[in-house]
Amino acid sequence: MCTYRTDRVLLEGSGKGANGWFELKAATVYFDHPVSAPMEHALNIDFVNPELGPSARVAVELGRESALALARAITLMVEGSPVS
Repeated sequence: MCTYRTDRVLLEGSGKGANGWFELKAATVYFDHPVSAPMEHALNIDFVNPELGPSARVAVELGRESALALARAITLMVEGSPVS
């Protein structure tokens, strides 16, 4: 089901797109119809650097269970890692 909710998160990191690595500035997260994934609805995440234009984007479409599994794995890794 589409939530029509979009969250934007400011980021510090890097992403690899068609033109190589670039600095990430933000991610847009929403649950909607995917463009490519073979499912009715997906958690869509666009990792972007708006300053670099449309080519500085990495898009991800995940099924609900995959998104939840990824969120759990990220939480476990970050909580168990030493702070640098």
